[in-house]
Amino acid sequence: MLHMPERMQDAIEYQRRVKSSLGIDLRVAIPGIIQSVDYERQTCTVQPAIREQLNYNGNLQWVDIPLLPDVPFFVYSGGGYCLTLPVRVGDDCLVVFGDSCIDAWWQSGGVQNQADHRRHDLSDGFAIVGFRSQPQRISGFSSGAAQLRNADGSACIEISGSTINIKCSALTINGQTTIQGGTTIDGVSFLGHTHSGVESGGGNTGGVNA
Repeated sequence: MLHMPERMQDAIEYQRRVKSSLGIDLRVAIPGIIQSVDYERQTCTVQPAIREQLNYNGNLQWVDIPLLPDVPFFVYSGGGYCLTLPVRVGDDCLVVFGDSCIDAWWQSGGVQNQADHRRHDLSDGFAIVGFRSQPQRISGFSSGAAQLRNADGSACIEISGSTINIKCSALTINGQTTIQGGTTIDGVSFLGHTHSGVESGGGNTGGVNA
């Protein structure tokens, strides 16, 4: 005869196995690596970066999760403006899986009926590019300023307090430009500098806005 603790242990083990089985199919978020990019559709193919351990006839094996195709990647935008960044093969990302099937919304926008009743499925991922593993971390990360920069820091627009610093090898500005306030170019005040040695009486010219 089985005693109560033994009966309870069997029930607990059964519940544990049920929860484990449900968890295999329930997707929330997973790190991934970009394999290809479609800029026209603004989607990417992602290889999930965490393997699953599955039981094959009593043998535990680590297997790759299949590639995730047509994953919309995040574009920072709002109010008619956007910041576009080049998503490249090999970039790390975080894939977040929707509660419901996203197919109809992704195709047509707006509020849509579900085309399928799947939940937290591998088919319904969104790629947030920018999360990084340690080998891909950014060097020289600023703790006191906002920066728009390349990875090695050789080109950078930095905002620190009320000051904006631009670092680059070449700067091209197209269109009409208005400059106000104290602007310094190569250590020289742009609006306040003068030129010496002019022919008209050996005096100095006025400033740029004179």
